Amino acid sequence: MTVDPTTAGTVPAPVLRQQVLVMYLLTSALDSEVVGWSRYDGTGRTSPTTGDGAEPPYGTGLDALKDGWRLIQATQLVPPYPGHEYDVSFLKHEFFFERIEKLQCGL
Repeated sequence: MTVDPTTAGTVPAPVLRQQVLVMYLLTSALDSEVVGWSRYDGTGRTSPTTGDGAEPPYGTGLDALKDGWRLIQATQLVPPYPGHEYDVSFLKHEFFFERIEKLQCGL
């Protein structure tokens, strides 16, 4: 048996996977109430689906930050077209959060 001297005695790198949390807030402020959400788990540990819970995972975007989620994107604020301020449409205040999770080696 031969040993590769470039890797002998090294610890295997951890396997990292991304979890994504998309939350729609009542306003553009991170401390406003969550009105919609979706979760995606790149670790494969869970299989969340849209509408799989009646309670949001966090009350506000700020609560997610305090729990270790990193904010990676917030929707650009675009004013409504004049005369359409009260139209019902898509949820405007979308925030993308991520968390990197370490998997056990070999999984």
